Amino acid sequence: MATVYLKKADKTPETETATAQQVVNTMLAEIQSKGETAVKKYAADLDQWHGPMVVTPEEIEANAQAVPLQVRQDIDFAIKQVFDFAQAQRRSLSEFQVQLHPGVTAGQRVLPVNVAGCYAPAGRYAHIASAYMGVATAKAAGVKTIIACSGPFRGGPMHPYLLYAFNKAGADTIMTLGGVQAIASMAYGLFTGKPADVIVGPGNKFVAEAKRMLFGKVGIDVFAGPSEIGIIADETADPAIVASDLVGQAEHGHESPAWLFTSSKKLAEDVMQRMPALIDALPPTARDAAGCAWRDYGEVIVCDSREELVAVSDRYASEHLEVHAADLDWWLANLTCYGSLFLGEETTVAYGDKASGPNHVLPTKGAARYSGGLSVHKFLKTFTWQKMTREAARDIGLATARISRLEGMEAHARTADDRLAKYFPGQSFALGEAVQV
Repeated sequence: MATVYLKKADKTPETETATAQQVVNTMLAEIQSKGETAVKKYAADLDQWHGPMVVTPEEIEANAQAVPLQVRQDIDFAIKQVFDFAQAQRRSLSEFQVQLHPGVTAGQRVLPVNVAGCYAPAGRYAHIASAYMGVATAKAAGVKTIIACSGPFRGGPMHPYLLYAFNKAGADTIMTLGGVQAIASMAYGLFTGKPADVIVGPGNKFVAEAKRMLFGKVGIDVFAGPSEIGIIADETADPAIVASDLVGQAEHGHESPAWLFTSSKKLAEDVMQRMPALIDALPPTARDAAGCAWRDYGEVIVCDSREELVAVSDRYASEHLEVHAADLDWWLANLTCYGSLFLGEETTVAYGDKASGPNHVLPTKGAARYSGGLSVHKFLKTFTWQKMTREAARDIGLATARISRLEGMEAHARTADDRLAKYFPGQSFALGEAVQV
């Protein structure tokens, strides 16, 4: 078998990440020390925002009335898709109890976190879908308090459509706050008095670094990097659609990888020939982003067999993975590393990004080898519990006492000894040799 690169990337997604660490570390330290005062200063300096952080119910209502009907209907439709899928995920994780030994019962409880922080970037565009991807999923999980943040849009208030999406999806508190200062504010409970247990949502490299540094104090969804697309295509694929989908994701930003894995050199060359014209036809901002992304991060790899394609694709572990190939069930059964899988020409990453239902916050930079993306499970905690009869405590106690002493943990052993002595007075047990060290 052979793997041939018709196009090899000059850079990797890790190339630009180190520069953010020092900046974010300084900002988090100042916000932790000075609290809301530091946040307000960063909001003014970085986003030119001098207004209140928390959006009032009156502002939310007035905003909703001003959003055009078709926009509201489209957002409402997408929210329902995401919410319904998240509810189905919630039902897949159930509580149970089981008898493990006569008299020993153990079980599992599934409970939502109390406070979730949901972030959506402001950036060049209105990231409407990011607003409901986080909030609707947290709502489906049953989170009691959902705090949503996004920055001011182009120097003004939050984008009205994004604000509508946050509210319609079920956010309890919405703040006009972006970047590192938003992540820190949710983590520390600034302006709300309710520190988040989990913070989710996409953002730039500074937002991603803030989440990484705060992980442990709070839970997070994924260690996010620039958006990625991988496409597996065989000789049955339509090169025009494949090229269109590669460009469709490359417009995310200058650092967004777009990868084509194919068993057809003819298709690969056709796709590569189409890319420049598709990029040139975009509006200026998208053209600049897609052009840089394809130039610096785009790759085209030709493999001899579909088994080799699976191996290469799993090694890349693409955030989004499309399959334009025959025998889709075979690919579903054999691929193991991807953020979200799009089977067949009829679906595309853009559908998943906006309205089909599964969440679009997904692992990047190879993290799909060990983790999935944002789901209702990120807002849920699985707890275990146990109880037993006194008769069962004898069997468990004997094993516990002896194993504890083998490990040199005498105090552990004596908690078993004491119960055995209380529950079975006058009886003699083989409890192991007492620890002397």
